[in-house]
Order: sequence, then C-alpha cells, then structure tokens
Amino acid sequence: MSTSVVTLPTHVRGACPHDCPDTCALLTEVQDGVAVRVRGNPAHAHTHGTLCAKVNKYTERTYHPERLLYPMKRVGAKGAGQFERVSWDEALSDIAQRLKAIAAVDSQAILPYSYAGTMGLAQSEGMAARFFHKLGASFLDRTICASAGTEGLVHTLGGKVGMKVEFFAESKLIIIWGSNSITSNLHFWRYVQEAKRLGAKIWCIDPRRSETAEKCHEHVQLLPGTDAALALAIMHELIRNDGLDDDYIAQHTQGWPALKERALLWNPERAAQVCGVPAAQIIQISREYGQAAKRGEPVAIRLNYGMQRVRGGGNAARAVACLPALVGAWRHRAGGLLLSSSGMFPVNRAALYRPDLLAGKTPRTINMSTIGDDLLREASPEFGSKIQAVIVYNSNPVAVAPESGKVVKGFAREDVFTVVLEHFQTDTADYADYILPATTQLEHWDVHLAYGHTDVMLNQPAIGPVGEAKPNTQIFRELAALMGFAEPCFADSDEQLCRMAFEGAVDFGVLLKDGFAPLNVPDAPFANGGFPTVSGKCEFESKQYGLPDHLPNYEVASSDARYPLAMISPPARNFLNSTFVNVKSLRDMEGEPLLEISAHDAQQRGIADGSIVKIFNDRGTYRCKAQISQRARPGVVHGLGIWWRKMGLDGKNVNELTSQLLTDMGRGPVFYDCAVQVSADVAKDTA
Repeated sequence: MSTSVVTLPTHVRGACPHDCPDTCALLTEVQDGVAVRVRGNPAHAHTHGTLCAKVNKYTERTYHPERLLYPMKRVGAKGAGQFERVSWDEALSDIAQRLKAIAAVDSQAILPYSYAGTMGLAQSEGMAARFFHKLGASFLDRTICASAGTEGLVHTLGGKVGMKVEFFAESKLIIIWGSNSITSNLHFWRYVQEAKRLGAKIWCIDPRRSETAEKCHEHVQLLPGTDAALALAIMHELIRNDGLDDDYIAQHTQGWPALKERALLWNPERAAQVCGVPAAQIIQISREYGQAAKRGEPVAIRLNYGMQRVRGGGNAARAVACLPALVGAWRHRAGGLLLSSSGMFPVNRAALYRPDLLAGKTPRTINMSTIGDDLLREASPEFGSKIQAVIVYNSNPVAVAPESGKVVKGFAREDVFTVVLEHFQTDTADYADYILPATTQLEHWDVHLAYGHTDVMLNQPAIGPVGEAKPNTQIFRELAALMGFAEPCFADSDEQLCRMAFEGAVDFGVLLKDGFAPLNVPDAPFANGGFPTVSGKCEFESKQYGLPDHLPNYEVASSDARYPLAMISPPARNFLNSTFVNVKSLRDMEGEPLLEISAHDAQQRGIADGSIVKIFNDRGTYRCKAQISQRARPGVVHGLGIWWRKMGLDGKNVNELTSQLLTDMGRGPVFYDCAVQVSADVAKDTA
C-alpha cells in the first residue's frame, strides 16, 4: 500500500513591483511549484504584514486566464487585436532584423517607451538601458508621473529627499497635500492613525473629497492648480502672526528676503479668490501650522504628485517645500516634508545602465508625454528622423498617455514597427506587430528602492515562468545577441544585476536573508541644514527658476464659457494606473468608468445619477456613467481612471480629453489642467 508524500509549502521573500510609495515586502506561499497566496511580510516594519487589496490578489493576476503565455505576431489590422502564436526564435529573429535595418539608416528612429509597470531596477531598465545605449536609439524623457514635482524638489531641497515616513507617527500636526493616502499610500496612513490617536491634528488639501479627506479633521477643497497660491498665503500668515523660525531661516535657507516680499502679496483674501476656499480656512491652517511649530511641536507635510500635474506644478511643489524651513520643522525627526525618498538611495546607475555603451553617440530625446504628437511628426531638421519603431515595456501608452486620440493614430501607423513586452493584451498591445510575454514579479529576480520609505528591497523568484514568458532582462539579452552586441555586460544574470545595483552600500547577504535592508539615514536629516543643494541650504530662490509663484492653469475653467468645468482624473481605488483593470475581482469592485459630478452641476445640466453623460472639449468626447457625488465640488468633475480604452463606451477613456501641454518645469504632463463641458447623453438615455 503506497502512501502519498505531502509537500510542505515554502515561503519566498519578495517585493511589490508597482508604482506606489509603500514598496511592500511580500511573502509568497508556494505549494508544489504553484504560488497559492501572496501576503505582506510581518518582519518588515513598514509593510507590517498588510497589503493593499490589489496586491493581495496577485496570484489572480499571475495565473489570469488571459495571461500572455507565448510570443504573438499580428495577423490583422493594427488595433484589431488579431494575433497568431509564433516561436521565440521566429519573433526575436524578425524583430532583430527589422531593428538592424532601421538602425543602419538612423538608430534614433527607434524609440524605447517604458515607465513604472515594474519599479524594479533590473526588470525596468537594468538590461534594457544597455541595449538601447548600444543601439543608439532615441532617449525617452520619462516624465509622465513625477517630473515637475521632482524638479521642484531638486531646486529647493536639492533632491528627492525628506523626512522618514515612520516618524509621521510622532507628528503633532500633519498636512496631507494632494494625496488620497488611504488608497495610494496605505502604510503611511497607518502612521497618521497612530499620530491621530496621540492627539495630532490632521489636515487634507485636495480638490476632491477623497476617502482620506473624509477621515481628516479638516479638508481644504481648493480648485485644481491653485496649490502655490495657498502655500504663498500660508507664508503670508506665518509672517504676520510671528510663525517663523528666524534662526533656522538665517542659518539654513537662501533667498528669504525676496520670497518674503512675494509672500506678502498673497493675503488670505486674494488666495481665497484664486483657490475657491474661505479666507478663514486659510487663516486657520496657517495659524495652526505656525503655532504648533512655535510650541516646539513637530509639524509635517506629506506631499504627493497629484498637485504637480498642472501648468504650475513645479512652482507649486517648490512653494510647499519651502514651508518646513520657514517654521524650523526640519529640527525634529517628526517634522519636515516628504514627497519622495528615492533620492536617498545610492543606486549605482552607471554600472546598471552602462551609458558608456553610447560610445560618444548623442541621441535626441523624445518626451513620453508628447508621444501622441511625436508619433505623427514627419522627419525634419528640428525633430530628426520620423519614428519608425517603438519598443514598449512596463507601460501602456495608448491608455495612459495624454490626448489618447492622437496616441491611437500614432500607433495605428502601418509604417511604425511596434513590439510590446506584456502580461496581457492591453490597449497598446492591440497595436503591436509582436507581443512578447513577460514574467510577473513572482517569476523573476529584482531589486527595489522605494519612494515612500528608506529600505532596499529584494525580490526573489517564487515560481518558474508561466508558459513561455521571459523576464524583460532575458528578452533584451537575447535581442542583444541577435543584434551582434558582444559586450560581456549583456551576459550579466539577473542576480548579478541585483547585486551591482547597491554594491558597496548595502549588504546583499542581508537582502537574501531578510528580503530588505534599511539604509543608514539620519533620523532628522536637515536638523542642522546640510541640504544636498549647491549652497547646502534650503533654496527659496533658485538660480534656474527664481522664486516660486502661482501660475494659473492653461485651462482655467471659468475663463471659457464653452468648457466651464475643471476636470481631474484621479486613480480609481482598485486600480493602479492601468494595471489591475483586467483582474475581474478588482474590476467588479470598481464597477465601471465613472464621472463624479456635484449635485449643483448635475442639476444645471439635467443629469440624473447613473445616467450616461458626454464629457467633451476641443480634443475629443468621452462617454461614461455619471455619479452625483459629494466628493466633487461645484465647478470640478472627476473622471476616475485609468480604465483600458477597450473597456469604455465607444472604446475610449478619460485621456481622450487631456492635453499634451507641459508643466512649468520638468516637462511633465498636465493631466489635472483640463477644462471640459458635460452634458446628458440624451440619445443614449432615450434609446
């Protein structure tokens, strides 16, 4: 009589790959080679054993029935989504041949297009950058999310640096500025709750009455694109009410006399008119912030990237980043500001990305936020060669890039050769000539920094590749070989890439054992100044950009009677950009594409709750269901995103309406600087 052998499950340490500041530590339970569960690693202090609803369902994504398992070649029209299975040899040989032919004329006609589908240093650009440097392809300016705020921080604090997130738990006044932390920064919210239990006052500044705003003591529901005006008015009140730390300003800042002069132009009444909030509320937040600091209590600002997706986004980030120095908040480990901590990580980018492979070549740069226009440009002396090939990985530009009607036209060109590395047949994959199946985080090595804490994270593969999927790194290795790239660096393994990312700065043995390794960062990094600026001070006045100021939106809704509503497009709670949209359990929770609209604006337009509406401007028309909601203030509507276009009515999503205009600094997109009109879709509702 035989007895069956029971295999005990193993637990593999990993890291969440997604575009979220939390960068959680994962434990994947594996039984007989199959991942059966993903949970948070309780040994990692920030993760605290808890994951968001999205990543809790990661096995559902990895084993999704629509997962791409084999290389696919297009057989129908671009956009029709018709493909046939081919071998890896056939796909990669043809791709290499096509790229060689284009590169023989002008390698800059080839464009990589990638962003944060994975945040890992190996699987994002670790091997891809080497490949494109050697090829001499156009550079991609990766601006689509954070570049305006990044530039603003660099020219104020000196880099993407700030306070340690865990010390928010000790703060006595917290301002959450432009962040729906409950849905997009869950573990920071845990620290806020700790501070709240200890008596901290919590403010939220956001155009939308988000889930986070509802849980805060106070909510400043300002108009989109007016954050700099509010910050300047706070400065005005700090000056008038003795809220300044004169000693810290004198020792550790630069440019205060000029900034003071500008701030004194922004009394609460002026700012109230611009921001669309009561002057009394501006006075209240200013006084509470200043008075708490004067009492020696730590005051902290959690800034996020939503507020910098407007024309003046860089100026707004600069203005807010000046505030902690004015009140001496940096003296405390629980005081200051955090937008991103990623600048604290000593990544060995030269070793990873090998810019030396350019060998003197100086390719042009294409901005990912203007891909709609750039794919449609003809060759010219100013632009250079027409784009003839696009290699897309870790991104879904047809869904996420602005003015998506033009993006679609660009990718529909028969003369642009498109290769997409993907897990699923996304909107962009529908326009590919080849789709190459990529591994998910459970199937490959990677190493991560974070932008919401200061721990390096290691991801080890928990299972083998599903189907014939390959890591991004391996796909670029094999393409490099077929292109004849003989440099030894193209043979570096994924584990070698992970080791070299922080070589000499982080003990890789600790990463292997624990899955994470904290950086040695001071608890109060700027208590005595020492900012990573040229001057070593917090620079209120930048040599490149001067003083921070309020720049009105390109599309101030009240200035054009045709389009009287401001539209922002915050992420739907159960998605992360366009990731997870096809996970049925999450999509079922989200429901369908929605436009949140105030009762006042709906009544004016004869719009009933749950009815289909048209949202439109000069760039296009988008149809979806209206939800009359207290989350929207009069004059502002919210097109929740980012749904795949193919899942929307008429095959469109909210980016049909957004523009390709760019921010004041950092060349970023202006997704939240968008004026529209909304009307009832009478034909649909009466059909």
